[in-house]
Amino acid sequence: MWTKENIPDQTGKTVIVTGANAGIGYETALALYEKNANIILACRDLDKANAAAKTIATVPSEGSVEVLALDLSDLNSVKTAADTFKSKHQKLDLLINNAGVMVPPASKTVQGFELQFGTNVLGHYAFTGYLYPLLKATPQSRVVTVSSLVYRLGSIDYDNLKTEKDYDANREYAQSKLANLFFTSELQRRANEAGDQILSVSSHPGVTQTELARYISKEEFDNIIEVYGELMPAWQGALPSLYAAVSDDVKGNDFIGPDKDGGLRGYPAKTELLPLAHNQTEAAKLWKYAEEVTGVVYF
Repeated sequence: MWTKENIPDQTGKTVIVTGANAGIGYETALALYEKNANIILACRDLDKANAAAKTIATVPSEGSVEVLALDLSDLNSVKTAADTFKSKHQKLDLLINNAGVMVPPASKTVQGFELQFGTNVLGHYAFTGYLYPLLKATPQSRVVTVSSLVYRLGSIDYDNLKTEKDYDANREYAQSKLANLFFTSELQRRANEAGDQILSVSSHPGVTQTELARYISKEEFDNIIEVYGELMPAWQGALPSLYAAVSDDVKGNDFIGPDKDGGLRGYPAKTELLPLAHNQTEAAKLWKYAEEVTGVVYF
């Protein structure tokens, strides 16, 4: 049973966690800070982020904690955030792409993309790309991207990424989580091809109680509990991300999730992806699309 007690000392490591003001992101940042990492909470809501940072800073640690303004639904904010980070830091050991939006009412990003795809996928693609030179220059760096088992229901509809046709909140969420896995695999493939020593890994939290469910009605939530059982606390849902971030056992393009009940709960372990997520043609197509619409080129 792997827990946060298994995390090795992180002294000197610089870590960005997106969406770190609450839930899984907060618990991920806290656990790494407890092991002496220098943590950057990259968040949209600065009031919540500063409150989280203040709480984290009360914990004994040789590390540090700071806040970075990042709105993944606005590509201009993404660039500004990356530029701000690069003006203060010369390396980046670990980037955890944790932030996400789940099943909101129909809405769009500043650039006009469906909110879940624009935030969960394009925002993180661009943010990682702007920071890639630092990741490349930092020995043994990692990128961890948080997905979900709902990727199994996903497919990428390039004719509806700006809600040109219609909107289905659950369908669009599954699409974004499959896209996260395509991003993970294509980043690793391209890094390997370029000879860059970077690990690109994905994780999923199982069924966890977090603020991500804010758009789900009480009736829907009660139904989820009836079908899947009680949800895990956020600290436990954070363990797959932490395992992916620090374990020596992790290899590029691994997928880490809970080990019990078909991945719904438990403690972190390597998880098999369906063939759907191993489609290299689709992964390359998504990368090319993201490259074109964001203007961010890694290699």
